[in-house]
Amino acid sequence: MLSSVPILYTSQDQVEVYRFSPVTAVVVPLAALFLQAIVPLRFPAFAMFDLPLLVVIFFAIARRSQVAGLLTGAIIGLIQDSLTHQPIGLYGIAKTVVGFGASSLGVKIDVENIGARFLGTTFFYMVHQIIYIVVAKGMVRLDMQWSWLHILLSALANAFLGVILFAGLDRLKLRA
Repeated sequence: MLSSVPILYTSQDQVEVYRFSPVTAVVVPLAALFLQAIVPLRFPAFAMFDLPLLVVIFFAIARRSQVAGLLTGAIIGLIQDSLTHQPIGLYGIAKTVVGFGASSLGVKIDVENIGARFLGTTFFYMVHQIIYIVVAKGMVRLDMQWSWLHILLSALANAFLGVILFAGLDRLKLRA
């Protein structure tokens, strides 16, 4: 009876795994962190974008390694925390979870097409925001405003930017 049930299966051999040069692995996240810290000071509307999160999602999906995704998210998140006036760890926790989740998803489905990238980025942006707010309110007791409409619009804007950014970053991939 169980043999008649179709099972979706992706072997590791079917999944393209990429790596990045050491320069790319350092410069791209640092550039995203720098731009995220500087640009919103001049253009406040840019604060809706989370470039470090987009970099975490891209690297995690491309590498398809949960450990690499987790570490990438943790490192980028903690550096981003150090550049804010918020308690250390808020971005670190949220981006660690997203890095792990994005790399896990990258192993299971094809995330190389535009539609999958858009939906994946939208989903992971919302997960990131929910984790950030839950940790900020629940653990750190910060008083934060919550607006589903703002989070959804920001998720869509980040997904749109992510699709464009990912197309550019694809050129930096090296086959593992």
